[in-house]
Amino acid sequence: MQFCHRHNLVEPEKAGIERRFGIKVSLPANDTFSAILGETWERIHWYATEQQRDEAYQQMAQRHGYYRDSDTPSQTLIKIVK
Repeated sequence: MQFCHRHNLVEPEKAGIERRFGIKVSLPANDTFSAILGETWERIHWYATEQQRDEAYQQMAQRHGYYRDSDTPSQTLIKIVK
């Protein structure tokens, strides 16, 4: 499989690895950002191991330093297994 953009989320050397552990990212029902992305927007990130998934979950759950003090970002994170 050819990868033409370096920003793709899949690393070519890991493309064939089975990923069973995931994080489903969505917006709360009352989030105003859903007016832009749509009420059914969601993104699922898959990981090969439960440990990788849990580490990524912890990073995603943190409030990032680039938000303004007045910003209150919201997202719903759910750990999933397929």
